[in-house]
Amino acid sequence: MSSKLILGEALPNIPWEEKPERCRGVVWRSEKNPIIPRDLLPTSNSIFNSAVVPYKGQFAGVFRCDDTRRVMQLHSGKSKDGLHWEIDPEPIHFVCTDPEIGRFVYGYDPRVCWIEDRYYVTWCNGYHGPTIGVAYTHDFETFYQMENAFLPFNRNGVLFPRRIGGKYVMLSRPSDSGHTPFGDIFCSESPDMVHWGCHRHVMSPRGSWQATKIGAGPTPIETTEGWLLIYHGVLTSCNGFVYSMGAALLDREQPWKVLYRTEPYLLSPQKLYECVGDVPNVVFPCAALADADTGRIAIYYGGADTVTCLAFTQADELIDFIKGNSVV
Repeated sequence: MSSKLILGEALPNIPWEEKPERCRGVVWRSEKNPIIPRDLLPTSNSIFNSAVVPYKGQFAGVFRCDDTRRVMQLHSGKSKDGLHWEIDPEPIHFVCTDPEIGRFVYGYDPRVCWIEDRYYVTWCNGYHGPTIGVAYTHDFETFYQMENAFLPFNRNGVLFPRRIGGKYVMLSRPSDSGHTPFGDIFCSESPDMVHWGCHRHVMSPRGSWQATKIGAGPTPIETTEGWLLIYHGVLTSCNGFVYSMGAALLDREQPWKVLYRTEPYLLSPQKLYECVGDVPNVVFPCAALADADTGRIAIYYGGADTVTCLAFTQADELIDFIKGNSVV
């Protein structure tokens, strides 16, 4: 299969490490993990489940930084190489004209997606329970908060990077007010990024490592084979939840239709920084960089709800694996 699978821009400075000879999977970890420690900021208890995008020839992102009060907050950050980060010690103060929406309670697990002329940020926003907050920025300095996308309770709001059928499209996972013991992925459409409807079911939990709940991870990557969706799945073990990483291919024009979906996981908690932390046994993908020229993909994920990590894959190998190990 050709490496010219990714329908997007070239990213020649994508963070990258070649696949180790001893690696048997199609996704491999960075030797530099964790790339962001929990205490990078003077006030941070942990930095994880964060979003990264290309920005002006370098990189920028929005980071979940739980502070030493254990308050969940969002911070902006920039990097020259995608590995070494300067994160603003001050949380993002969203510009919002409606105090009802703008009253900050908490924010966590952000995603960032470039659409047309701006970067949209979605996150789990506290408004009488968790829902999907939406904002945009042009420079990662000033952020403008919009209406929340959905009613509580909802998590894992992930935008597609272009309009589909003239509409903005978002994946999400309806949930409850706590540590939800269920969760399917749904797809919703909007004409204006404010009013959301046309909700369609995408996929449900399905056995073993993804038996309890699933949720969308990074912004989907458009390929000639469909939208490449990296997602997390959760197993309820005798020691609690275990979060692992999987992938699926969705139809490019009807993204609620699943073409292929991995039966085996791609990455599960096995390293110390994934197994030991504030929440043990968590691999939680939130962002992915892709280079259309080489097919290289770099995946940012949270380890044990404590640190930020990086993994790599090659588009052709990953898509072959998804097709050859699919439960669809």
